[in-house]
Amino acid sequence: MTDEVAGVDGCRAGWVVAFLDAGGECRVAVVERFAEVFAGGPPAVVAVDMPIGLPERVGAAGRGPEAAVRPLLGSRQSSVFSVPSRAAVYADDFRAGCRVALATSEPPRMISKQLFHIAAKIREVDGFLRGAPELSRHVFEVHPEVAFWRMNGEQALSEPKKVKGRPHGPGLAQRCDLLMAAGIAPEVIDRGPPSGAAIDDLLDALACALTARRIRAGEARPFPDPPGRDAFGLTMAIWA
Repeated sequence: MTDEVAGVDGCRAGWVVAFLDAGGECRVAVVERFAEVFAGGPPAVVAVDMPIGLPERVGAAGRGPEAAVRPLLGSRQSSVFSVPSRAAVYADDFRAGCRVALATSEPPRMISKQLFHIAAKIREVDGFLRGAPELSRHVFEVHPEVAFWRMNGEQALSEPKKVKGRPHGPGLAQRCDLLMAAGIAPEVIDRGPPSGAAIDDLLDALACALTARRIRAGEARPFPDPPGRDAFGLTMAIWA
């Protein structure tokens, strides 16, 4: 186990990882596979922006973590995608995913296209954690907008990071200011994202890293509290 914590966010080339050491030094890398986050020695805490713990069925309130954090985020709550059943996440294609999601939810609810687009990454994290139980206790689900909510005095951010799929300057600037106020060195942001990642991916990974630091210090809390667990014992909670 290393002294570093890591914040992980999905990106075009795989995963962008912000490693943060005890002295506040930060290094950023892009890796192709989630398992590579652990290649140099497992970080003390890994905070990843990806659902962990998949329900067998979904009730009216949805999976617990999404229901718990949406009210915190105001107009940013659309960034929290509804997670369907495990079987729907593992479906072969979108149509099959919708059929399975309808059959495993009450009231019946289809899988969203936004969620389906990250289903492969959800499966990657899920498979890794189920195959490495000794590491799973060091990996926590987080959400960048909830991390920024925490940094912003538990107030939802007023600006989105994207508008119509394009970077939104005021929203990015707001997030940069919060990251630097929380201790991220300006040059880490000024260097820009590594090849294969976008600027919003970088900012989200940094926000996740700061949440990982809070988790290690015992300052973070789960939503919901107490967390639930899925059929494989994986914790279902978004930490902030």
